[in-house]
Amino acid sequence: MSTPSRYWREIPQRYRLEANACAKCDLTFFPPRLICPECQNQELEATKLTETGKVMTYTIIHVPPSQFKDQAPYAVGIVELDDGVKLTGQIVDCPFEEIKVGQRVKLEFRKMFSVGHSGILCYGYKFVPEY
Repeated sequence: MSTPSRYWREIPQRYRLEANACAKCDLTFFPPRLICPECQNQELEATKLTETGKVMTYTIIHVPPSQFKDQAPYAVGIVELDDGVKLTGQIVDCPFEEIKVGQRVKLEFRKMFSVGHSGILCYGYKFVPEY
């Protein structure tokens, strides 16, 4: 499957940050699944995740994959959103020295990279410090 096809399929998660919440055990998980991984219930409700959270851990990438080579070095972290879901994403708009575990961040949608000679733009979420 080509990258653009996979990309368009993921738009509900990528653009609206949609997750699922289990009607039985109240677990929220992202990306959405068809069955709750905790209780195997199939009654799931779409829910929008919160857009704020805190940095749990992070690292600085100096040798990136080819599609991100023009962005190196950059920070990538695991952020626990206020509703408990953990996401991995770039931490941007601050010097590396200012990134701290426990730091409050908010989610923003931004250009991630472009694909191929046609220049298809792929967007996703990045984390920005809350000041």
